[in-house]
Amino acid sequence: MMRDPHVLDVLYQVILSRKDASPDSSYTASLLTKGIDKILKKLGEEATETVIAGKGGTDDELTYEAADLCYHLLVLLAARDVPANAVWKELERRFGTSGIEEKASRTA
Repeated sequence: MMRDPHVLDVLYQVILSRKDASPDSSYTASLLTKGIDKILKKLGEEATETVIAGKGGTDDELTYEAADLCYHLLVLLAARDVPANAVWKELERRFGTSGIEEKASRTA
């Protein structure tokens, strides 16, 4: 079982490696081959399932759906050639800043 604190980085690298894989042998490769619209559809489905699990599901259901959501978000980032590290850096930039202040800074 993976318990690396950087499991999302490892997963992102695996997703990137699937860009050249056969869509017949890899779910990730098949998503990437089908394009952004399919990836966005799956991401939306997983977001909805996460919301439903958050509202009335068990902790295990929420955990499972949250993992699916993270995976599909990483697939989207890979498809758009956005490094996952860019997201981590943005989160680091926001760390220690009030969410209210951070949101106000985007509209100013």
